[in-house]
Amino acid sequence: MSLDRRSFLDVCGRLGFASTLLPGVLYSVAAHAEDKRITAEMIDSAATIAGVPIQPDQKAAMLSLLSANRKTFDELRALNLGNDVPPAFIFDPLPPGQEPSPPPAGVDIRKPLHISPAPAVAAKDVPKDLNEIAFATVRELGELVKRRKVSSVALTEMYIARLKKYDPQFHFMVTLTEARALAQAKDADKEIAAGKYRGILHGLPWGGKDLLAAKGYPTTWGAGGFEDQIIDEDAAVVRRLDEAGAVLVAKLTLGALAMGDKWFGGQTRNPWNPEQGSSGSSAGPASATSAGCVAFSIGSETGGSISSPSTRCGVTGFRPTFGFVPRTGAMTLSWTMDKLGPICRSAEDCALVMQAIWGPDGRDLAAQKAFFQWNAELNWKKLRIGYLKDDFEKPWVQPIPPLASDATEEETKAYERRVASEPARQASREYDRKFDLAALDVLKNKMGITLIPVEIPKFPYDTMRSIYTIEGAAAFDWLTLTGKDKLLAERSQSNWPNAFRAARFYPAVEYINAMRVRTLAIQAFAKVFDQVDVIVTPTTGPSEQVTVTNLTGHPAVIVPNGLRGLDAPPANSFAGAVGAGAAPIASNMSGGPNTPVSLTFLGGLYKDAETCAVAHAYQQVTEFHKLYPPLA
Repeated sequence: MSLDRRSFLDVCGRLGFASTLLPGVLYSVAAHAEDKRITAEMIDSAATIAGVPIQPDQKAAMLSLLSANRKTFDELRALNLGNDVPPAFIFDPLPPGQEPSPPPAGVDIRKPLHISPAPAVAAKDVPKDLNEIAFATVRELGELVKRRKVSSVALTEMYIARLKKYDPQFHFMVTLTEARALAQAKDADKEIAAGKYRGILHGLPWGGKDLLAAKGYPTTWGAGGFEDQIIDEDAAVVRRLDEAGAVLVAKLTLGALAMGDKWFGGQTRNPWNPEQGSSGSSAGPASATSAGCVAFSIGSETGGSISSPSTRCGVTGFRPTFGFVPRTGAMTLSWTMDKLGPICRSAEDCALVMQAIWGPDGRDLAAQKAFFQWNAELNWKKLRIGYLKDDFEKPWVQPIPPLASDATEEETKAYERRVASEPARQASREYDRKFDLAALDVLKNKMGITLIPVEIPKFPYDTMRSIYTIEGAAAFDWLTLTGKDKLLAERSQSNWPNAFRAARFYPAVEYINAMRVRTLAIQAFAKVFDQVDVIVTPTTGPSEQVTVTNLTGHPAVIVPNGLRGLDAPPANSFAGAVGAGAAPIASNMSGGPNTPVSLTFLGGLYKDAETCAVAHAYQQVTEFHKLYPPLA
């Protein structure tokens, strides 16, 4: 059976691909034919959609090659590649001529060089109700445990009780690892009593995003169909935190397959405003940390998944340089963009957690032989600090692309809603600018910094964002082919099932070219960091630095920067995708009175410790990181 253009388009429409199809559609459509034969008519249709001119005399020469290629696809699919199998290439964010700094000789590389002085809480009696220290920092809690003013068991029991109390309200927990945690806490207390102190994290309860494997417990990836998945190993980060003496108390939520804050058990909420989602995809780590239900947590970021929920929930997030933390035992979404990092209450907390998890593990081939050592006494005033001038000083107006001439009725209604709500979104952006400008005043006048204006190099970064969707489609190839993507909680036009299907039709040539442009962007950004050591920027703004720096692999520390007042515009939807659903939903709502805003510090590649030091200095002046939500 051969297909003419009308039949071809009809099949595409019924499959839900419509105008997103690219040349790979030939293979899917041919699979519906009885003899699985690719025809000249199919080439015509695919060529029209892809915008690739193909002459009549060229089609005959292509037919046999295309048919042969289709057979190789069948052979590849028969291998049933798992999510943990990487491709035979390694992404390196370092431009030519740069190398990560090796550890200095004779230095204990797993201990901080200097941490901040013993906090005042250590000199006081511990309250009878340990809930009063639930929001204490890692630095504070570590000192209390070290001095044996509070036991790891007592601290663990307190956080377990809080997880049980607040999870029904905020939905931030997938699995409580209570038996494992209490056993670890008992061991920690014995070791500390015997003088075998492992460091600042010893005995501290933490929670991990449920894309990290923990032996003996489900690793669900937040997705329907994976609720009972058991991975028979501990992720590298879990092993390293075990070695540091930290206590894993819970596996925390993530949006299904690391998108958003909706998972198979519901929607994770923002403790500052439970009517809002916590954002994602590190939804549970940010929400549980914000609610004082863990001492710290581990999240991951591919395109904003630490930055966004840390901002929404008012906590400090740290996205390390790509390749600094091994991802072995973690779900893969994008081999060239996935990063693991801490979500804590302060920048120093993030650095202290990072001290335990950085460095190669011998399995993640992208993990570099770089060196991290926290130094709270670093003279950050000697660093050159830049700022994205336009992001601070220019109003952020996002142009709304015109509605496609062939838009569906649903897409048209969604477009009209977006146009109608744009004034409210712009009012919120303008309101939030005063926090950005206040940050500049602190940096310049209270901290005495002479800020150097810099700009992000101009490249088509939005186009390059397709890289992680394409890699995700490969990582979850079998999910699409088997139709099991129907089990995911979210199946709208903008979510993974549809995105993975559409990505299958992205030409390999264009993917490679996007990676080549990425190389140019990395080289251009390296020239920016020739001028400065650290850059301060609004977390969101015209440059869309979150997208840019995820592509270039640079580190970021996201810090709370105050609370919106009662005069703030009401919460509104920032969902950018047209046709992404009906009326605005909670996961897309942001802003509103008494909700947090944030500021971001960017660093040069593998200059993570310096970036944390500047963020730490800012927090010592502002103390916004000490704010926490008023919980019932």
